[in-house]
Amino acid sequence: MSITKQESSKLAARTGRNTANLRNWALAWVITCFIAVFGPKWWWDFNTLLSSIAVSLNLAVGAGMILSNRRYLQGLDELHRKIFLDACALSLGVGLITATAYGMLKNVKLIAFEPDINHVIILMCLTFLVGTIAGHRKYA
Repeated sequence: MSITKQESSKLAARTGRNTANLRNWALAWVITCFIAVFGPKWWWDFNTLLSSIAVSLNLAVGAGMILSNRRYLQGLDELHRKIFLDACALSLGVGLITATAYGMLKNVKLIAFEPDINHVIILMCLTFLVGTIAGHRKYA
């Protein structure tokens, strides 16, 4: 096997491990979000200590997910890193601009309901997904 194929094989294996690790951390974070949000209502009747523990656990797992994301990004090759960072920049920009405008809507009485951060998070996730797909299509 040539050196280039060996390096490509090592990169693919490392990316696969980092992707699986990031997936596991992200899944754990979503589970801890679920527990922190619904646990007080369904399981422990808004007990302050248990709610504090659930939120602290969510923050700790979130920190692990951030470190895993960093490891994933460092393990990518230059092209995939560029695609990832471009999608992140797009998602951050759309999220910041949209969240600011969305927050103003209630203040200027254009909407009657309280703006929900979850709407902005969903928009940012979809924007990241579209940015990633567009980057792969552009450079593939």
